[in-house]
Amino acid sequence: MRLGFVGTGSIAAAMVEGLGGGAVLSPRGAEVAAALAARFPGVTVADSNQAVVDQCEMVVLSIRPQVAEEVVRALRFRESQKVLSLIAATQIATIRDWIGLDLPVIRAIPLPFVAERRCVTPIFPSDPDVAALFDRLGQTLECRTPDEFDLLAVGSALMGSYFGILDVAQSWLMQQGLPEAAARDYMSMLFANLGQVAEASDKSFATLREEHSTRGGLNEQVFRIFGEEGGPEALRKGLDTVLKRVRGP
Repeated sequence: MRLGFVGTGSIAAAMVEGLGGGAVLSPRGAEVAAALAARFPGVTVADSNQAVVDQCEMVVLSIRPQVAEEVVRALRFRESQKVLSLIAATQIATIRDWIGLDLPVIRAIPLPFVAERRCVTPIFPSDPDVAALFDRLGQTLECRTPDEFDLLAVGSALMGSYFGILDVAQSWLMQQGLPEAAARDYMSMLFANLGQVAEASDKSFATLREEHSTRGGLNEQVFRIFGEEGGPEALRKGLDTVLKRVRGP
């Protein structure tokens, strides 16, 4: 199916890079679209969002939720098309209402790692064409229910917090006198190695934490203080608020 992107932001660019080309891009994000067309074969930039819809069988809605309704309502779709929505916190029924047709609408949560073809991408509902697309970009995770999809969307909202923890740790080390480069290199490699341990293990995160925390040792001490100061509860509260936003009113 010919693939077209309405909206050419960072995730759309990552998908095109991972696919190695072969897509029609809208002029939204003109600089990014032009750069992709110059780098990859089979990538063209359409004159308008409507031109993308006219040329493609699968239309990817890669636009911010704040402007999504205005953009989508202005487009005219065909009965034979399939829509892949990357619009955060926007349910399928809402997107169909904007389109004005009962088209197949599949939601997905691709992350920047699709550019390197090593991303696990949740989709809902299951769809063979969309699953084949994201299998090319790493691995597809086909959710059984909308609730499963929403929960994984909440999980994906932890990326900023991950880098935030690294930033706090690096800043603290620098305040104690460690050079910036040494602090950054050490913390980034430490967390990267821990991620590899988690990926390669079938043990629970709680078990891995215990195995990496000597009783009475430094790792145990930091996590204990984290708990005593309300860290876990603050994290749960953040996840709760994101879930409410994802599920909508």
